[in-house]
Amino acid sequence: MQAQSTISALSPALVQAQSVIAVQSSSAQVDFPSKLTFNLSAKSDVNLTDIRLRYTISRESFAQVFSESFVQFTPAATVKVSWVLDMQKTGGLPPGTTLNFWWVIKDASGNRLETTPQQIDFNDNRYQWRNVSQGTVTVYWYQGDNAFANQLMTTAQQALTRLEGNTGAHLTKPIRIYIYASAQDLQGAMIFPVEWTGGIAFTEYAIIAIGIAPNNLVWGQTAIAHELTHLVVHQMTFNPYNELPTWLDEGLAVYNQGPPDPTFTALLKQAIANNQLISVRSLSSPFSAYSDEATLSYAESYSVVDYLITTYGQAKMLELLNTFHQGSTYDGAFQKVYGFDMDKLYTLWKQKVAPQTTAMLEPVTMPFLVTLRLDLKGLALRWG
Repeated sequence: MQAQSTISALSPALVQAQSVIAVQSSSAQVDFPSKLTFNLSAKSDVNLTDIRLRYTISRESFAQVFSESFVQFTPAATVKVSWVLDMQKTGGLPPGTTLNFWWVIKDASGNRLETTPQQIDFNDNRYQWRNVSQGTVTVYWYQGDNAFANQLMTTAQQALTRLEGNTGAHLTKPIRIYIYASAQDLQGAMIFPVEWTGGIAFTEYAIIAIGIAPNNLVWGQTAIAHELTHLVVHQMTFNPYNELPTWLDEGLAVYNQGPPDPTFTALLKQAIANNQLISVRSLSSPFSAYSDEATLSYAESYSVVDYLITTYGQAKMLELLNTFHQGSTYDGAFQKVYGFDMDKLYTLWKQKVAPQTTAMLEPVTMPFLVTLRLDLKGLALRWG
């Protein structure tokens, strides 16, 4: 009896009677920047009862994970379904983000089909993009001539060379830079834009987006150097345990732009004279939303980084970044590399810069202070 049962279960007639799940079409539709719609048409000999969309987003990560979404539909032998990735709920994705998606389908007979992954790029298709590449950097732009794009590429390459010369830091993965024609165009590419946003580095995606008009090239070159530094430093120090102190990340970005803005120097002088400096430990947290305090935070961060590189050299800074890459704590990294913690760094830095800066200090009238604050507000808040 057992033998007859086994033979019957494997008989060709019963195998042929099993239902077959077939995918008629599978696609994804980009509506940048608000949503991404996934569409599926499938059929079976019996009712389809369970459909799930699985997807991954290409970004730097420590684990291979995917997202799974249950698709709501009425069971039937033939179905057409859609599922929307709503960026209002996720916070959005940068232009050029790559996603891979696939479907898992089940029917009433218990059959299961997992489709082959498909790739979709979440491109900002509102514009006709052109691109130029050099080494590991690709610049995308849609307004301005080739000379404009080539100047920005030259700026990026020079910033990379300068950063490696001063710190030893370098790109470990290719990056993309999207040049929008204005800050308004850039903000239109974001789900929750802030009115002063002029540029942003999506570090986990190796993507930069900046609003640079062809007639505002000087500011654009500074912004590219700043945001590019954030990407490089992130790639050099990425680890699952700890991030850089804010002052070090921002200080390196400002340092790599070139000589400090005169307004930074003036504000730092005032803070020293008035005994209003912010401690290095306090600068390890996110900067204040108040413009004066935020700008002072950038100015101090630049000065501390300048002190470290000038006093201890490039090799020590590279060692520090590599130590953070290993997941070290803030004080642990500085103690290992320099032999002191951040409190001692603050003391040493003040001893170095305070006498020099105070000696150079000139009286500043109140009207100048008012103008200074207005000028710094836009400058500081554009950086980040």
